[in-house]
Amino acid sequence: MAQPNHPPIGVLLREWRGVRRMSQLDLALEAGLSGRHLGFVETGKAQPSRETIARLAGALALPLRERNALLLAGGYAPSYAESTLAAPGMERLAQAIDLILTHQEPYPAFVINRHFDVVGANQAAMRVNAFLMQGKESPHANLLHQVFDPADFRGVIVNWEEVAAKFLRHLQEELVAAPHDARARELLDQVMLYPGVPEQWRRRDLGSEPDPVLTMTFRSPAGNLRFFETITTFASPRDITLDELRIDCAFPADEQTARVCAQLAAGETPTG
Repeated sequence: MAQPNHPPIGVLLREWRGVRRMSQLDLALEAGLSGRHLGFVETGKAQPSRETIARLAGALALPLRERNALLLAGGYAPSYAESTLAAPGMERLAQAIDLILTHQEPYPAFVINRHFDVVGANQAAMRVNAFLMQGKESPHANLLHQVFDPADFRGVIVNWEEVAAKFLRHLQEELVAAPHDARARELLDQVMLYPGVPEQWRRRDLGSEPDPVLTMTFRSPAGNLRFFETITTFASPRDITLDELRIDCAFPADEQTARVCAQLAAGETPTG
């Protein structure tokens, strides 16, 4: 029996097929099932096994959190735990994250979750942020709000429209991957309320591809600082927390930016 707090598995499968733009036959072939059997599952005439649900989830490329939801809807216990990095068995992964952050010095690095909450940062990130904001504390612990709020980092981002559009596209991609994510939907609504955000940004532009490398330019007391970012994720995670973590590393895009980062790390005050 499906759990009362979860829609029937057939409903979820039809919704996910719509999101992935797959026909019933497409999904059946991808999962190695007959179209007839999948049709019975979707109409509630057949109860899928745990293995069948796993194959369907794999064919739909579901995030781990959504795979758990599909299992619960099918009447099975979740397969994937959601642990904190302090939990037993996660120590080595937490150490690996700390190592990446440390090795990124003297350049900024952040750890963010799928909702763009900043859950960790290295000392360089704190130094650079304090320098850019001239000691002013950020009112937000969420990267999207920091980028979109005029009272936050938005005020020092020279190429704000380019940066904001790229971050919003990331959020929209998260919604495509998990369309039932209420928190992500709420985030989209919230950032759209900030002044100067074009209404057309709410709709994902399928006809254009962003540049693979985004250079972010910040206004600082020592002149403009320019960084480009790389994103690190965990390969084949077996835990929801790891599946949803991203390590965002910023690298200097010019010598001036590298010099300012080095000066801040040495305790010096950069000047223009």
